[in-house]
Amino acid sequence: MKSQSIILVIVVLGTLMGALDSTIVLLAFPAITDGLKSDFITTIWIILTYLLVIAVTTTQLGRIGDIYGRTRMFNMGFGVFTVGSALCGFSPNIYFLIGSRVVQAVGGALMQSNSGAIIADTFPPNARGKAYGFSSLGWTIGSMLGIVLGGIVTTFVGWQFIFFINIPIGVIALILGFKYLKPAAKVKAKLDLGGMILLATSLLLISYGATSLASQGIGIPSSISLLIGAILIPIFIAYENRLETPMVDFGAFKDRVLRNSCLATFFVSVGYISVVFLIIMYLQGVRGLSPLNASLLLIPGYVIGSFFAPVMGRHSDKIGARTIATIGIICLAAATLIFTAISQNSSLYIIILASAVSGFGTAMFFPANNSAVMAKARQGNYGSISGLLRTLQNVGILGSFVVAITVASASIPRQLAFQVFINTVKLSGGLSASFITGIQAALYASIAILAVAAILSATRGKENRTTQPN
Repeated sequence: MKSQSIILVIVVLGTLMGALDSTIVLLAFPAITDGLKSDFITTIWIILTYLLVIAVTTTQLGRIGDIYGRTRMFNMGFGVFTVGSALCGFSPNIYFLIGSRVVQAVGGALMQSNSGAIIADTFPPNARGKAYGFSSLGWTIGSMLGIVLGGIVTTFVGWQFIFFINIPIGVIALILGFKYLKPAAKVKAKLDLGGMILLATSLLLISYGATSLASQGIGIPSSISLLIGAILIPIFIAYENRLETPMVDFGAFKDRVLRNSCLATFFVSVGYISVVFLIIMYLQGVRGLSPLNASLLLIPGYVIGSFFAPVMGRHSDKIGARTIATIGIICLAAATLIFTAISQNSSLYIIILASAVSGFGTAMFFPANNSAVMAKARQGNYGSISGLLRTLQNVGILGSFVVAITVASASIPRQLAFQVFINTVKLSGGLSASFITGIQAALYASIAILAVAAILSATRGKENRTTQPN
C-alpha cells in the first residue's frame, strides 16, 4: 500500500505539472507579448504549438512505452519537461520560446501517455477508479494553482517564472520516479513506424488546419490540410488492421465499453473545454475583469472537483463507470445551460453557480470514465490505449480552442476577438451584445455535443472490475 501511494503521488505530480502549465500561460499572455516585443498572432503559437505537439505525439509515445518500458518513458518525460521549462524561462525572443514549448510538450506527452498505464500496472481493476480520481485531483489542483500563481507571478515577479516554477517540481518528481517506479513488463513487438508516420501526419495536418482556422480564418491552406488529414484517418485504420502487432489495437474497439468510453472523452473535451474559454473571454471582454479575477470566479468548480474526484472514483470501482460518468456529463451540460443566462449586466453569481455544477460533473466523469477504459484494455496494450485516450482528449481540447476562437471571431472582428482573449480591450454597446449572442449560440452547440457524449456513455454497457482482459 505504501508503494502504491508513492507511485500515485508521482503520477499526480506529473499530471499537476501539465495542468499547471496549461492555465498559467493564459494569464501571462499580455506580459509575454509585451516583454518579447511580439504580436498576438505570433504569441498565440506558444499555446497552439503545445496543444498540437501533445495531440500528435501522445499515442505514439504510449506505444513506445509499451515496448521499451513505460516507467522509463514517464521518467524521461519529467526530465524533458523540466529542461523545456528552463528553456522557456530563458527565452530571449518569441521564436525561441515557441521552440522551447515544443520540447516541453514532448515531455508532457511522455508523462500523459504513460501515466494511465502506470496506474493500471499498479492497481487492480477494482481499485483503479479511486486512483484515477486522485490523478484527476492533480489536474484540478494544477489548473487552480495555474490560475492563482499565473496572476501573482506575472504581476510581481515576471513572466519567466511561470516556467521556472516547474523546475523544482520536476527535479523532485524525477528523483522519486527513479527511486520508486519499478520497470513494468515490456511488450515483445516491433515499433510500428509506418503506423506512427501515418497517424502523426494525419493528426499534424488536422491540428495545423484547425489552429490556422482559429488564428487566421478559413483559407485554402487550412482547408487542404484538414481534408488530407481526414482522408489519412481511414487509410491509417486499414493499415493497422493488417498488422499482427499494430500501434493502435482497433480489435479492442470491438468492445463497446472501451469504444464508447474513449469517444465520450473526445466529445466531452470538445463540448466543455470551449465553454471555459468562452466564459473567460466574456468576463474579460464584456465585464472588464482582469484575467486573474475572471479565472478566480471558476475556482469553486476546481475546488469541488478536487474534493469529489477521489470519492466518485471509489464509487465507480463499486458500481461501474456508466451511471456515474453519464450523470457527470449531464452536470456539465446543466452547467453550460446555466452559463447561457449571461448578459451585459447579469449577476456574476451565475458564473459561480455554473462553475460549482461543472465541478461535480468533472469529478464524476473523468475518474470513472478513465478507469473504465483501462479496465477493458489488454495488459500488453496499457500504454497504447492510455496514449490513445489522452490523444482523443487533447485533440478535443484543441478542437474546443478552435470552437471558442471561431465563435468569437464570427460575432466580432477577429483582431478584436484576439484582443479580448489577451484582455487588452473591453467591448461595449452593440459589439458587446453581438459577442454575447455569439457566445450563447456556442454554448447551445456545446450542450448538443455533450448530449452525444452522454448517449455514448449511457450505452457503453458495464465493465467487469474483477478480471483483466488477456
